[in-house]
Amino acid sequence: MKIWFNQWFTTVLHYIEMIRNNEDQRKFMIYGSHPNQNALYLQYCDVAFVEPELNGEAYVDFCLEVCKTHGIEIMIPRKENVLISKRLADFAAIGVKVLVCPDAELMQMMDNKALTYQELLQNEQGPVFSIPDFEVVNNVADFQKAYQMLRERGHKICFKPVIGEGANGFRVIQDDVDSIEQLFRHGTSFRIPFKYACEILGQQKSFPDLMVLEYLEGREYSIDCVASRNNLIAAIPRMKGEGRVRELVDHRELIQLAYDFHRIYRIPYVFNIQVKYSNGVPKLLEINPRMSGGMHISCLSGINFPYLAIKILLGEPIDTAQLKPKFGIRASHIEKEIILESGTTKHG
Repeated sequence: MKIWFNQWFTTVLHYIEMIRNNEDQRKFMIYGSHPNQNALYLQYCDVAFVEPELNGEAYVDFCLEVCKTHGIEIMIPRKENVLISKRLADFAAIGVKVLVCPDAELMQMMDNKALTYQELLQNEQGPVFSIPDFEVVNNVADFQKAYQMLRERGHKICFKPVIGEGANGFRVIQDDVDSIEQLFRHGTSFRIPFKYACEILGQQKSFPDLMVLEYLEGREYSIDCVASRNNLIAAIPRMKGEGRVRELVDHRELIQLAYDFHRIYRIPYVFNIQVKYSNGVPKLLEINPRMSGGMHISCLSGINFPYLAIKILLGEPIDTAQLKPKFGIRASHIEKEIILESGTTKHG
C-alpha cells in the first residue's frame, strides 16, 4: 500500500517508522516530498522527490496529479490540508483516501486561533475549555489599546499571529530591561519590550491579524488524540518539563476535556490539543486537527497513533480492549547525525 507525506516537519520520520513497524506486519511503501531536497524525513522514505513551489488550488491540482502518476492509495497531507479537505471528492474519484478531517469548514476555523476561541466561547453547548483573555488587532493603535486593557486586568501579556504553527511570531512583552544575568544565562529571543514591539508594528499602517492575550504562567500540556468520527479511542496528555523533558501523565481532567471536545466537534483520525494552566485552571492554547510535532513522544505510551489513524481511515475495526497506554514515562531527545544520500531524488 502506497502512502504519501507532503511537506511535513522533520519529526514525521518517527511516524513513518511507526507505520512501517505496525503490529499487523502490514507492508507499506512510503512516498515523501518537500521543496527542500535536504529535508531529513525524505531519507526515511522509499520514494522521495522535490516539490515545485506551488500554493493554493494549483498545489492541490499538483497533489492529484502525483497521486494518479504514482498510484498513491493514502495521502497524509500537511501543506494546504484545508484546501485538500475541501476537495476530498476529487481524491476519492481517483481512489485515494486522505488522512485529513473531512469537515473543511471546521479545518478552516481551527487554522485561525482567534476564530477557534470565538467559536468555543459561542458554542451553544457551552465552552469546553477556559479561554485566555484576548483581543485581535491589525494596527499599532489597537495593539496599544489591547495591551493597556489587558494590563488593567492584571495580566502579563504576550502576542502571536492568529494563523501560524508552533511558536512562530510568539512574543512575551517584558517591560523591564534584561539584566546581565538574563543576557548571559538565558535565552531572550521570545521576550520583547512593549516600546520595541510598537516600533516594529508601527512600520505599516496595518498588519495581519495578531492576537494580544494574557500570558499563562503555569504548566503546559499537549494532548494527542486518536479517534473515529463517533468515538475518541485514546487521549495521551504530554506534560512539558524543563528543557526537552516530556512526561506522559494520566491526567484525568485533561483526558476528560479531550473527550468533551470530541463529543461536540467529532474530529476523526488524529488531533492535538494544547493547554496551559493559570491559577489551577487549564486554558486553551490551540487545537491542531493533524498529527502534532511531538506526537512520537506520546507513542511511547504504546499507542501507535499514526497506524491506528490509518486503520480508522480504511474503515478497519480497532480492538480498544488491547489499547492500554502506559503513563509515567519521562523522555527527552538528542540530535543524531544523518549522512544525506547523494543526489536529490530517491525513486522507487
